[in-house]
Amino acid sequence: MSAHKARRVVDQIRGRFYQETLTLLELMPYRASYPVFKLIYSAAANASHNKSFNEADSVISKAEVNRGTIMKRFKPRARGRSYPIKRPTCHITIVVRDSSKKKTEQDIFLETKDIWKDPIIERYLEKERKKKEKYESKNKFTWFPTWGKPKASFPLVRKIKKLFRGSPGR
Repeated sequence: MSAHKARRVVDQIRGRFYQETLTLLELMPYRASYPVFKLIYSAAANASHNKSFNEADSVISKAEVNRGTIMKRFKPRARGRSYPIKRPTCHITIVVRDSSKKKTEQDIFLETKDIWKDPIIERYLEKERKKKEKYESKNKFTWFPTWGKPKASFPLVRKIKKLFRGSPGR
């Protein structure tokens, strides 16, 4: 499933208790809720077996969805043609913490480390920051970024250029 569809389910369960999360996921109408349900059930079972956590006191401390690879498939169509189908995938990360115990060193390490940041979103935000710095250095007093040099793709500019093309030059 796509990361966008899984993210709207995961955003609802972040920070909730384990039992509350399971009941919430059972009642959600989204198709992504069942794989997330299985994942949380598995994470709680691993935590109780490996770390001896109590499932009743477990809390979903971190939950994130990152975009995965896109599987490309082709569907046969009429007259021997093919139609491409892109099937997006996602990586779902769930961290379960025992609320009765104090934070462990691993929990503190995971919170301070930046592994929870999506690299694609970070790259986009960095580009936006650079654009903002570029426009602020050129036009500090204008609110419209293309005030000084309007782009040709701007619709108003295209209409104006069409008007000037038809007029005779002097």
